[in-house]
Amino acid sequence: MMGRIESVFAEKSETAFIGFAVAGDPDQKTSVRIAKALIDGGTDILEFGVPFSDPVADGPTIQRADDRALAAGTTPDTIFEIVREVRGYSDVPIVFLTYYNTIYRRGIDRFYREAHEAGVDGILVADMPVEESEEVVEIAAKYSIDPIFLVTQTTSDERMNIIVRRARGYLYLVSVLGVTGARKTVSPEALALLQRVRKHTSLPLALGFGISTPDHVKTCREAGADGVIVGSAIVDIVEKTLGKTMAMEKELRQYVAGMKKAAENEE
Repeated sequence: MMGRIESVFAEKSETAFIGFAVAGDPDQKTSVRIAKALIDGGTDILEFGVPFSDPVADGPTIQRADDRALAAGTTPDTIFEIVREVRGYSDVPIVFLTYYNTIYRRGIDRFYREAHEAGVDGILVADMPVEESEEVVEIAAKYSIDPIFLVTQTTSDERMNIIVRRARGYLYLVSVLGVTGARKTVSPEALALLQRVRKHTSLPLALGFGISTPDHVKTCREAGADGVIVGSAIVDIVEKTLGKTMAMEKELRQYVAGMKKAAENEE
């Protein structure tokens, strides 16, 4: 039986839009409303960042969102509740982006079991080297959760071959060197990475880090990306509309709809 993530890429002729928000930012209730607004705008896969006190891959925008979520008392229990609420609203695939310490502290098997029971489809552990991922990948398979891995411009062909053997769902291609955050353009290096990884796997390839405008999406689509991942630009909207939830929802829906339009194949 085809999983939800696999179905997204199997059914789409256009580039999939993967929208990211920090779970629990700025609080549990608003976080659910943000997720629903992203889905209503046309998000194909919803990626939840699990808030962490030292998110080394993330720039200031997402770090501040993590801080807001943690200050609101967000715990793994809260996050699983958010997922259950969103899952009751939509069948859209849900992916976690988390750090290993969060999983380890709860117990790897327990974390993946609870994630599966809540309705999570994939988990990316940002700071877990593929060489140390065997146990996690086995437990993910036990609970039908796709293990998603990052590939960067500095990933060697040797490491890439290990990654593509263990990964399921899609690969998250990091389009820039450095941390997350909106950028002005999609770099030629990002597009070169896309072509290099394509030679190693038939898995869907999604570009992330720094993608924030319809032009960026169009560039990625024309280069053959199967998906684009947008985080900081979404979290920026959340931050600037804090306390004005209806305005926040409207702006998020409109933003995603505009990005989705750019992801469609033009005749």
